[in-house]
Amino acid sequence: MSIDVTRSDGVVQITLNSPDRRNALTPDDFAELGRQFDAIAASTEDRSVLITGAGGAFCAGAYLAETVPDEPAIVLLSRINETFSRLHRLPQPVVAAVDGPAYGAGMSLALVADIVLASPTATFCQVFVKRGLIPDTGSSWLLPRIVGLHTAKRLALLGDAIDAGQAQELGIVAEVADDVVTRAGEVAARLATGAPLAQRLTKQLLNAAFGRGFDEQLDAEATSAATVTGSSDVAEAFVAFAQKRDPVFTGR
Repeated sequence: MSIDVTRSDGVVQITLNSPDRRNALTPDDFAELGRQFDAIAASTEDRSVLITGAGGAFCAGAYLAETVPDEPAIVLLSRINETFSRLHRLPQPVVAAVDGPAYGAGMSLALVADIVLASPTATFCQVFVKRGLIPDTGSSWLLPRIVGLHTAKRLALLGDAIDAGQAQELGIVAEVADDVVTRAGEVAARLATGAPLAQRLTKQLLNAAFGRGFDEQLDAEATSAATVTGSSDVAEAFVAFAQKRDPVFTGR
């Protein structure tokens, strides 16, 4: 299996483990990722997700040598896209630890995470145009929202790679760290102790914000606030504050 999954203290670590092809993903790999995301979404024990790659690479995109389809391209891509949709809808916060190349669909995999950390050797590339392809796996939706429309056009139309420092300047990367997996693990561990209901509703609000007007978003905030206000986690937070200790959130 080219995807390794481990769990510890509420953190699910997903490691792409095909270093011989720089962790490029086959259709079967995408399907397995989708199954893992479904299992995580249904779990109350899984509190945060860390996605990384083995062998000095994050993900070089789709493994083209194994994507000559026995089915129409639109059917194959629809199945792959469903994996990215599942990740985008995942209730738990997702951290990506990018070491080495994140190209094509691999860059999309990083972009769809909630927090992206990178090593100094990380590179990001919208390589699609250099293969005569268009941005897919959500890149055309994610990239302009993160970096702005004209910067997204420059990256997508030229297909130039950018390094970790440039990605940080553009807002793609939150932090550059030498030992990126360890640092990302610390961030994921911190997220795993957060309030699950508040995290889920916060993700939903932020992901939907660009499709709503201001008043619509205020209404959505009010609905979400009403949901969390009655939760035991909010009560626990106030008790913990009074007792000068860290709260223990359960998601209820």
